[in-house]
Amino acid sequence: MSHEFGVPAGVLVSVAGRASVARAIDALRASGWVAGGILCGPERSVVDHSEVLQDLLSAGDYRWLAPQPGPAASALSALSCLARPVLLTTGDHALLSAATVADFCRTAQAQADDAVVGVVPYRLVEAAYPNARRTVYRFKDGEYCGSNLFAVLSDRGDLAPRFWRRLEKERKRPWRIARGLGWGVMLRYLTRRLSLPEALGVVSERAGCRIGYVVVNDCDAAVDIDTSADWRIAEERLKSDGDSQRR
Repeated sequence: MSHEFGVPAGVLVSVAGRASVARAIDALRASGWVAGGILCGPERSVVDHSEVLQDLLSAGDYRWLAPQPGPAASALSALSCLARPVLLTTGDHALLSAATVADFCRTAQAQADDAVVGVVPYRLVEAAYPNARRTVYRFKDGEYCGSNLFAVLSDRGDLAPRFWRRLEKERKRPWRIARGLGWGVMLRYLTRRLSLPEALGVVSERAGCRIGYVVVNDCDAAVDIDTSADWRIAEERLKSDGDSQRR
């Protein structure tokens, strides 16, 4: 993705004239819920030669941390430097809005969970972007896409990304993931007999902490800039808004 757009890191891909990572941090800053934090990655050599990243970090509310091998390990590295609660998102979340961040944080913090994941109803994504290819999780009680919004609300919530890191290592061996979650659970999911709360109950038990979810009613929260097709979606969305800055 970065090579396709001639930039040294995917988060620097420009969408409607502004880098994805700058747009994501704009939304966090404007939300009123995030008092600075950590930018985990890209590599130091990229940061040192990027005017965009130097500008973002010069304000002092965000500091850089070296990336780790894999998203879960990077999340854990950042969590080790921050007090709870913590919001986690990705630097390629170009369509993230301040309102969505605020709604997610407000709802997540009101829940009695250690960690929370945001999910977007697939019907909203399909209606807005009928030709887009998105990963869809199909449960008995509904179909959802990810939102790239996660909250760790307590120290115990760190167990969620630790569990995620174990699953990441097996991503090319789905039978091992199935074994880790339980074959019965996987069969119930595949036959649409498993609800989202039931699935998270199983994951909570395996991880050792209480993991909840927040329904994010924003189709744009399901879009990150992983492919050129995603970039076109985001570019067209921002231009159709008539405003290059999301609110």
